[in-house]
Amino acid sequence: MDIKKLPKIELHCHLDGSLRIETAVELAKKEKIEIESYRYEYVKDLLSIGEECTSLDDYLTKFYLPNSLMQSSENLKRIAYELLEDASKENVKYMEVRFAPILHTQNGLTLKEVIKAVVDGIKKAELDFDIKGNAIISCMRSMSLDHVYDSIEAGKEFIGQGVSAIDLAAVENKGFAVDYIDAINLAKGYGYKVTIHAGETGFAENVIDAINLLGAERIGHGFYIYKSKEVYDLVKEKGVTLEVCPKSNIDTKAVDSYKNHPFYKYYKDGINISISTDNRTVSNITLSEELESIFNTFDLTLDEYNDIYYRSIKSAFCDEETKKWLLTFVN
Repeated sequence: MDIKKLPKIELHCHLDGSLRIETAVELAKKEKIEIESYRYEYVKDLLSIGEECTSLDDYLTKFYLPNSLMQSSENLKRIAYELLEDASKENVKYMEVRFAPILHTQNGLTLKEVIKAVVDGIKKAELDFDIKGNAIISCMRSMSLDHVYDSIEAGKEFIGQGVSAIDLAAVENKGFAVDYIDAINLAKGYGYKVTIHAGETGFAENVIDAINLLGAERIGHGFYIYKSKEVYDLVKEKGVTLEVCPKSNIDTKAVDSYKNHPFYKYYKDGINISISTDNRTVSNITLSEELESIFNTFDLTLDEYNDIYYRSIKSAFCDEETKKWLLTFVN
């Protein structure tokens, strides 16, 4: 089976974790970012995680350089465009790209200008390649609540025009959802879909809150739902989709191998899953490589893969026309 030729859908991919190394080198020179070397391998080491990573906190250190390069509309548009171009080369047909606008305002861009630049990059890629995409606006739980409201307001005019959803990301403290109820309700009122990073770092109960308090339709990672029967049953009963990113979970030491990752047990038990990379450059992974490891580890059948593809279509935050188009790629 040629995995690269399989049609693919990626619902959980961070823009700032997925820069081309070559582009990072070029932009670091252009922006006069002071680093010890502009050599490809050195910059790759700055952007990609190695075996020395011990936790999610370590993993997140790899975003410092990318965000310093993503402070202009030109760079943001280019990076978004290139991400979809790269994904299209491995037959990804639909991709949702998430990013936190607040991180890209250091040089004076407004939140709206940041969002427009990313949307423009996605739309240009749609014209040039056989792929469609949407943007997800991430808000940082490590930053003020004000920026959540500001990001929601800045993105609302793009809903259905390149922006599909709101997300909460970064540091995951126990019980975080309570602080965001009003903000997420506002977002839903504007028409945003909702996906929330939860259950990634040990707090299974956060998944309950994300679903019941915030109305999450999808959960980013949801790795630790096995720790609570109540959480597990709620995810299953509600049909909430877990955006599974196995290599990332291995990198952050949530699990030690694909073999011991629980997502396949979740899937076989009827829980909706979709498979993604999380951060292509940070985790040094493509979706084809992710799937190859999964096929080899779990003896995944083509029927099972197609079922996951169908579930991903159903869970995607895109319009019905796009979903019908995505269905044409499988029998």
